[in-house]
Amino acid sequence: MVGVLISGLNGCRKLEEYNPSGATADAAWSTPDGFITLVNAAYSDQRNWYSKEDGIFMGESGTDLWFNREKNGYAQQLTKYVGLNSLQGNPVRATWRELWKGINLCNAGINRIGDAGFTDINERNKREGELRFLRAFYYWHIVETWGGVMLRTQETKEPELTATRSSVNDFYNLIISDLEFAAANLPTQQQWGLEYSRASKKSALGFLARALLSRAYYSLAAGNTTEANGFFSRARDVAQDVINRKLEFGIDLHANPTALWDYTSNENGHNIEALYTISISTNTGLNIEDNANRVFMTFQTPYTGDLKPALQASLEYGLDSERRLMPTLQLLDYFDETKDARYQASFQEIWIANSTDPFQWTPANISKFQKNPVLTGSVIRPGIDTALYITKKRITNEAFRPYIVIDRDSIYDAEGKIRAGTRDYVTLKKFMDPGRAAANSRVGTRDIIVMRLAEMYMIIAEAEFQLGNSDRAATAINVLRTRAALPGKTADMQVSAGDITTNFILEERAREFCGEYMRWFDLKRMLYGNNGQEFVNFIKERNPDIVDVQNFHRLRPIRQEELNALLNGVEFGNNPGYN
Repeated sequence: MVGVLISGLNGCRKLEEYNPSGATADAAWSTPDGFITLVNAAYSDQRNWYSKEDGIFMGESGTDLWFNREKNGYAQQLTKYVGLNSLQGNPVRATWRELWKGINLCNAGINRIGDAGFTDINERNKREGELRFLRAFYYWHIVETWGGVMLRTQETKEPELTATRSSVNDFYNLIISDLEFAAANLPTQQQWGLEYSRASKKSALGFLARALLSRAYYSLAAGNTTEANGFFSRARDVAQDVINRKLEFGIDLHANPTALWDYTSNENGHNIEALYTISISTNTGLNIEDNANRVFMTFQTPYTGDLKPALQASLEYGLDSERRLMPTLQLLDYFDETKDARYQASFQEIWIANSTDPFQWTPANISKFQKNPVLTGSVIRPGIDTALYITKKRITNEAFRPYIVIDRDSIYDAEGKIRAGTRDYVTLKKFMDPGRAAANSRVGTRDIIVMRLAEMYMIIAEAEFQLGNSDRAATAINVLRTRAALPGKTADMQVSAGDITTNFILEERAREFCGEYMRWFDLKRMLYGNNGQEFVNFIKERNPDIVDVQNFHRLRPIRQEELNALLNGVEFGNNPGYN
């Protein structure tokens, strides 16, 4: 297929990035040192998903959690399911191409490693473990996004004019096998501070737990409960193994949610909760592109301008010029901020004045902002006073507050729909990047946590629930809810077996992982019932601005160019619903 052909050609281009001499792949990859350039290159295409907005739209939009800011039409094929087909729908189309590049590099390395001259078997197995981890990583994204397409295990060097579909089970057999090999052969930790974003044993085991959990649902959907229970049990056991080996792996849960997202102490491999990190260099020339990490802008509300007095652009508050997604009312209401610290750790509602000079409430300003005259003469002091309050709460005395107030009813209507023309919303702040060079810089350099220890607890909870052990599921979830509890609220945050349902697990995953590239996969995995109608109903009920979602949207369409390039394109066919 065209995508596979392109990836074969790009394998050589990537070699040049790491091997400026221009040597051919056969020559450069025939020594251990040269072979490492291939391994390094195989990591690169992860950044097309996880450091740009593409992965956010693929993994988070079109769900109960997010919608287009200002109800615009940007990437509406994914956010609204409008016009999603084989000829439209970036980043679906672009992502297909990028993932296959990564697959082809992994296949090239796995099949060539025997000729690379390794004399140290442990070093050879380590490098093969990295490649097998990455192949499983890429294939998990492919099979969960497009289903049973072609399963390639050989390097593609020339155009493939025919293709044969493989079953989802075949994909998972390879994914699980690759991750088992990786877990057995990767080091416990890569070199601290130097290679922290390379795959390690904890990475492989974490992804193995995720893959086993995903695989179990295909057996459930097929009516094979016994087989499903086997995968659920294995997923639970692998996730528990990661937790049991926390000391060995040098990982642990942060003490509280705020510490988890603290920029000052968590970069360069120092986030103790991370199982797998994609690094972004402050030397932009080493990244996949100059604007290596743009995710910090994705969920940003505008906080500057004539209607936002006493505020100016800053590193702390971010760049609001290319915002994309805003939270649904449902997402905000999943949190009880009176006891759950994850709300304040994840979202920003208050902006303290940061202008050079104080702002005074003059009669003209009182009139402009519709404030009560009693505020005349009061000031908003930089660094001290609130200038902007955007909240999910309902505020009834806005006119008497000496700052700008945008409340729940200003943003959402009674049905939970976003009001037309809404520009302002509560900001997700997990990914804010105050380490940029300047307040107006689009160049983000913050690392991306792809998987963290908290997911292991949620995998255990989900697997135990499916195995009929709701009490054990509650125990696993309560570990995270205890960590999330505000002071004095630990008891109020505990749940019991009777609380554990599919919907509760999905809601808890939203509270813990919102914005972390996973939501669409969570919904398509757990809401498989009634031929995917559960998926449709859940989204429509909780995100009333999405009206066009259908059950076949649990898979995405294959690029038409790929099908046109095949002699048996009609036989291969697109995914159901997109023909």
